[in-house]
Amino acid sequence: AATTLLVLNTAWACGLSVDELAALGVQLGADVPVFLRGASALGEGVGERLTPLDLPEKWFLVIHPGVSVPTAAVFQAPELTRNSPILTIPALLASGGRNDCEPVVRQRYPEVAEAIDWLARFAPARLTGTGSCLFASFNSAAAAERVAARVPDRWRAWVVRGLARSPLIDRLQDWASS
Repeated sequence: AATTLLVLNTAWACGLSVDELAALGVQLGADVPVFLRGASALGEGVGERLTPLDLPEKWFLVIHPGVSVPTAAVFQAPELTRNSPILTIPALLASGGRNDCEPVVRQRYPEVAEAIDWLARFAPARLTGTGSCLFASFNSAAAAERVAARVPDRWRAWVVRGLARSPLIDRLQDWASS
């Protein structure tokens, strides 16, 4: 959704600011405003409050454990924690954060729980949103590749480089100025 808004704004020369696009985008999804800005940020609320973050380059191992997790089912789960204490940015960065969806997903999807536990033997493992993918961060591609080589065949795995800034933003700026 964010990519579509950015490309159409540029292609049609609408001239909307990023803030104006974000006001439209948050209606499409909580993650749209951060992708419109194209840089690392901490999102709060329903994605409308963003605090820029300066993060070091990391490599990630992403694993799909072969099951799908419906987002609606997780958010409708009565056991989902709904009153978590708010994390400050320093506390978030120091602790690695938390995902209140993880206990629900672990309980309802044993395949995901198994994959999280497997990956946690090598690095702190985290669930992506409501899942079903999970990930761990590494300081180098080589470190991530070493663990990826050990991923059980029944799961799919990718090693990817984290980006602090979206290359799409730069390309659209180049396109608009040409």
